[in-house]
Amino acid sequence: MGVFMRISDLQMKEVINQRDGRYIGRIIDMDILENGVINYFVVEPKKLLKKLNIYNNETSIKLNQIVKIGEDVILVDLP
Repeated sequence: MGVFMRISDLQMKEVINQRDGRYIGRIIDMDILENGVINYFVVEPKKLLKKLNIYNNETSIKLNQIVKIGEDVILVDLP
């Protein structure tokens, strides 16, 4: 039997790039193919300046870019 995790569980975790330790954001959505396979996760844009509402672009994380899912953090490998 496999390990199951809800999207709401993933949304609670911080996404961190293992290459440089950079905080990417949190998962807010996912893209699912017609056959039910997850294509990628959408990570919220990082807010640069709260008062000016300036954001970076959304980041898409493919499953093969996920290195490890821990209790509080999702480690990814992004260039």
